Amino acid sequence: MGETEQGQLLWEPPPDARTSSRLGRFLDRVEAEHGIGLADHEAAWRWSVEELPAFWAAVVREFEVRFDREPSAVLADASMPGAVWFPDARLNYASHALRRRDEAAALVARSQTRGGDVEVTWAQLADQVARAAAGLRRLGVERGDRVVGYLPNVPEAIVAFLACASIGAVWSSCAPEFGTRAVVDRVRQIDPTVLLVVDGYRYGARPVDRRGEVAEIRAALPTLRATVVVPYLDADAAAAIEDVTSWGELLAEPAELGFEPVPFDHPLYVLYSSGTTGLPKAIVHGHGGILVEHCKILGLHHDLGERDRFCWFTTTGWMMWNYLVSGLLVGSTVVLFDGDPGHPDLLALWRLAAELEVTVLGVGAPLLLACRKAGLSPGEELDLSRLRSIGSTGAPLPPEGFGWVYEHVGAELQLASVSGGTDVCTAFVAASPLLPVHAGEIPGRCLGAKVEAYDPDGQPVLERRGELVITAPMPSMPVGFWGDDDGSRYRAAYFEDFPGVWRHGDWIEITSRGSCIITGRSDATLNRGGVRMGTSEFYTAVEDLDDVVDALVVHLDDPASEAGRLVLFVRLADGLVLDDERRSTIARTIRSELSPRHVPDELHQVPAVPRTISGKKMEVPVKRLMEGEPLDRVANPGAMADPSALDAFVELVGNRA
Repeated sequence: MGETEQGQLLWEPPPDARTSSRLGRFLDRVEAEHGIGLADHEAAWRWSVEELPAFWAAVVREFEVRFDREPSAVLADASMPGAVWFPDARLNYASHALRRRDEAAALVARSQTRGGDVEVTWAQLADQVARAAAGLRRLGVERGDRVVGYLPNVPEAIVAFLACASIGAVWSSCAPEFGTRAVVDRVRQIDPTVLLVVDGYRYGARPVDRRGEVAEIRAALPTLRATVVVPYLDADAAAAIEDVTSWGELLAEPAELGFEPVPFDHPLYVLYSSGTTGLPKAIVHGHGGILVEHCKILGLHHDLGERDRFCWFTTTGWMMWNYLVSGLLVGSTVVLFDGDPGHPDLLALWRLAAELEVTVLGVGAPLLLACRKAGLSPGEELDLSRLRSIGSTGAPLPPEGFGWVYEHVGAELQLASVSGGTDVCTAFVAASPLLPVHAGEIPGRCLGAKVEAYDPDGQPVLERRGELVITAPMPSMPVGFWGDDDGSRYRAAYFEDFPGVWRHGDWIEITSRGSCIITGRSDATLNRGGVRMGTSEFYTAVEDLDDVVDALVVHLDDPASEAGRLVLFVRLADGLVLDDERRSTIARTIRSELSPRHVPDELHQVPAVPRTISGKKMEVPVKRLMEGEPLDRVANPGAMADPSALDAFVELVGNRA
């Protein structure tokens, strides 16, 4: 294929996409019902954001959303914040997730801790959820109580979540790789009554005992009434931890499956921001908002249905787990993976896709780039004939990542690069069965998501980088933050810069053809003499060098220089040293591929790049540290994948002082 250029056309929808995709058939029905023309995605998007009540009413009909009490309106108040969706309605997320009751597979799970894959049919899933709900009720769980899972991505986590939802209790989860402080900082805010845990897990070949962390977490949560242990690393785990209920005991008694009707905005689960610079925000999502949004994004944009097997590599501590579970809403088989995606090598997830006949596989952009750098060709080595779409998120995917997928995974695949966030628990720019794929670009704005790029004066711009904003409400915008009774923290998080408009904190460029280019966080912009650049562009150039494994760049204000000071940190391949030749190579690459102004003023080798638990580079905390703020104010070790990764940065600051 050769070098892949930005904007290069790589995939086009098949000629029958309008009739073969659910989105196309949905638009045909809307056209007939409303007497309008929706010839393409752009026309459909514009109608969907200008006629929000009509659009979301159509989504409700398309996915046969069942109300125990019918709403009196679709959108009673379109204010932001404060939009009122489907007032007076009563419904339950779990009742929709468990509509299928047949003997087909609802869940298929692969784990590096357990031997052999685990399959759960739809009928078995309904039975287990009914039993778990009865067990939670025996432990005193009632509507509105909070239940927390310290669990890996295994079937038990989904069963527990759906059981909570069926009762009207509120779910929240943290992955077991989270340390004690990271878990407690999050879940203590919501006063949980029941905690579900594992004793440990295996990451690749390495066993990780978590019984000590479990004891510390329990001791730090005074509102707990019970702890449930899912034996995972050790079959006798429940016996080794005092005063607990085993998973088997929780599910011991058969029960009828029932669903508590709750208001549209009744809390379904609580997700958390990264919390790198303070307590994580406890973001509350409602039953109805998540239900209708996830039906739309998964059913229309991903074209998922009953014949699909849907997998996204995630842990229970990332919003993509919630996104993945919602594959059940559209009748898809959900495929789970727990473990190290690089064990025994980087083909692990591709083997899973081949062996379990996955049709839609989602991964992080860094994994695709790592596979490219390792010279892998999964499409040649494995039978991926069932795979029709690859999702990419977590970071912007540069053009060469797109090119690798089409050359080494499959030329006929749809590469669905998407971007959204924990805040809305979905994507607001994504792929569509009706849109082509261009290298380095997200195909378009999602239906019902009025995404725009704003200049500093709050005016929308095209073909120019601007602040990513949402100018009309979405149903899955948070119900609020837990404990933020007056809404002040919620307003400050999204609505301070442009009143009545959601500011997300990313840079976005919307092209003339409607595609989108995300170039990193707007608060980590590299502004050199008026030339503004997103950090993702910088990493694309630097990390493509063979010797560079990872990189982090920050721009610092400098009274002695109008252009400020650009500082680049690189992690090199094992055994390599940042000598003069490598410094020159990095500088030359940046000068030729980016701009002479972005050649760094300082270049440092570090043993690791600091990242949050969810894998985001900690650019802003490093910048604040370099500007002289103390470590305990700029970073929360409990929110970091490896707290020691900041040691080299602290040492550098100390040497300067």
